[in-house]
Amino acid sequence: MITPKVRVRFAPSPTGGLHLGGVRTVLYNYLFAKKHGGEFILRIEDTDQSRFVPGAEQYIMDCLQWCGLMPDESPVKGGAFGPYRQSERKEIYRRYAQQLVDDGYAYYAFDTTEELEWMREKYKTPANPAPQYDASMRTKMRNSLSLPDEDLKALLDAGTPYVIRILMPVDETVAFEDMVRGQVQFHTSTVDDKVLLKADGMPTYHLAVVVDDHLMQITHAFRGEEWLPSAPVHLLLWKYLGWADHMPQWAHLPLILKPDGHGKLSKRDGDRLGFPVFTMNWTDPKTEETAKGFKELGFLPEAFVNMLAMLGWNDGTEQEIMTIEEMTEAFAIERVHKGGARFDFEKAKWFNHEWIKRSTTKRLLPDLKQIFSEHDIEAPEALLESIIPSIKERCTLLTDFITQGSFYFKAPAAYDTAAVLPKWNSDKKRFFDTWNTELEKMETWTTEAIEQSFKDTAADFSIKPGELQLPLRIMLVGGKFGPPVFEIAAIIGQTDTRARINKAATEFTDMQAPV
Repeated sequence: MITPKVRVRFAPSPTGGLHLGGVRTVLYNYLFAKKHGGEFILRIEDTDQSRFVPGAEQYIMDCLQWCGLMPDESPVKGGAFGPYRQSERKEIYRRYAQQLVDDGYAYYAFDTTEELEWMREKYKTPANPAPQYDASMRTKMRNSLSLPDEDLKALLDAGTPYVIRILMPVDETVAFEDMVRGQVQFHTSTVDDKVLLKADGMPTYHLAVVVDDHLMQITHAFRGEEWLPSAPVHLLLWKYLGWADHMPQWAHLPLILKPDGHGKLSKRDGDRLGFPVFTMNWTDPKTEETAKGFKELGFLPEAFVNMLAMLGWNDGTEQEIMTIEEMTEAFAIERVHKGGARFDFEKAKWFNHEWIKRSTTKRLLPDLKQIFSEHDIEAPEALLESIIPSIKERCTLLTDFITQGSFYFKAPAAYDTAAVLPKWNSDKKRFFDTWNTELEKMETWTTEAIEQSFKDTAADFSIKPGELQLPLRIMLVGGKFGPPVFEIAAIIGQTDTRARINKAATEFTDMQAPV
């Protein structure tokens, strides 16, 4: 027997921002496909036109590109199994929905919205507070199972709107082997007659996912555990359409949980706790509200992807920092955890800090050029390149390079005067005025020469150099941070160093109340 080539898919709905849980699903699909020499497909599930959001599909593509998880087949790239947008496959689904009706596995239902609401109210009881359209209810409703043949024909001939529902069997058990959870069983009495084809001719998720997975020859279907309740409907559709022998292997992935472990992580949680849950900035076209993304916050895609991989999977070792190549080599879907994974933003930042430290200057340079540009800081490439190694250890986010490095390109607009003024005096003012004059005479502008001149002048004033270094740092930087202060002076240059010292020393004296 020839083993079919591995084909996996990610099938999002273009309804808004791409949640980090969705990207993790992409990642596990991608790693599995690449590990087994297979193909990763992107399919857009846009059959619910009422929830369609303009720009969302392009946003999904942009997110995948930033993460480096590009599909082998997609609406953009194409492929042998298209179209890859479900809205463009409408007639395909209608054909299979009709086949299910003709074979007795589905039926027409003509119930209006008002009639469905009436049913839910009329048959509501304390024991059944939310009646469903199921085996106990279908004969009480207006459908091809309950209507006389002549009435059914009249409705169809008149073009009366209808949906097609699956006819769930009574008192059966359906089961499958989940690659993460093992044997999973369902009793059909707990499942209602789901709509397969809507009145507008569009399929629901239940029909479309089965038809598309079959026609696109998907071999493994990985999706979130929230889809487990839909599994019995899908199992039966694979059977009723005659494709049971070709059903993909399923894996239902654990949820990404709130930091406290109670419930699925949502955008509201991120807003409340101060961290993003979307991959990139997403602006809602209706409200024009922008939700912050990991990219814009200052995450490297390598760190974001690495962090997501560890939210629910590990390779059995203590190693946490892994490249995409290492993750691909080590990945096994069987090692995905059954339980949900708590999201820890501090841990996410730790991953980013580790990746920044490990990244080369060449790797960081393009991102930092863009960030400095976005902050209206003119950062010559050669200078930016020279300072990256000295400050990257201090940066958790890429945006920290602005805080830690903007002073190289422009003088500080404000000073941490609270750290200077209590010990500022006329002797220190005279020291800096004198030293500034000495700096003007220096012919060799190096870290060592600047430091030696500083110490010599301090000795002339009988002041310990340690008492003067903090004021100097704040003069050059604005605060108590940054690399060694004489290295900073050497980099920003003779003219800039002298100008900053002169301006700050004067301001410190002006701000200090007379003794």
